[in-house]
Amino acid sequence: MSPHQSDTNIDIDDEHSLATEPMEDASLEDVVPEAVEGADEEQQSIEQQLVKAQETIKDYWDQMMRLRAEIDNNRKRAERDVENAHKYALKTFVENLLPIIDSMEMGQNAAVADNATLESIREGSALTMNMFVQVLEKNGLQQIDPLGEKFDPEKHQAISMIEAEGAESNSVVEVMQKGFLLNDRLVRPAMVVVAK
Repeated sequence: MSPHQSDTNIDIDDEHSLATEPMEDASLEDVVPEAVEGADEEQQSIEQQLVKAQETIKDYWDQMMRLRAEIDNNRKRAERDVENAHKYALKTFVENLLPIIDSMEMGQNAAVADNATLESIREGSALTMNMFVQVLEKNGLQQIDPLGEKFDPEKHQAISMIEAEGAESNSVVEVMQKGFLLNDRLVRPAMVVVAK
């Protein structure tokens, strides 16, 4: 027997056939255990990534739903504010007018009293008028009384021109009706007589 042969009497061709034949009972773990462990770890890693991605998607969805609800609430609040602004825009102005109404009622009562004089009625009327002008100015309304000023076609409306001694040409010599500005916007021009 040669040194290459063993006691089992297997010749070289038989050894070669044994080495190349698949083992029926062998599994992948038996052949390459590291590859199976790596595949299990990779599968677990992918499953963890999937779970994490699903949690992230759920968080983003919740945030989106909260933002959508907040936007809807803000829109409804803005609509309500605009509606209230239209409804109650004049509330402050009306509140400022109430003392004038009270003053006018007191003036009417004073006018029919036994001790009423023309002078007291005139004074009461002047006080009420001053209160009224102050309320208008407080709310942005400004009178245009251009007597003696140069004619301004942006704010004045000339109804006639006259020869006026001592008056500068193109100046206002008489105001027939005062004009008004509301927050620097012309509401009504002053009707004036202008010197030639």
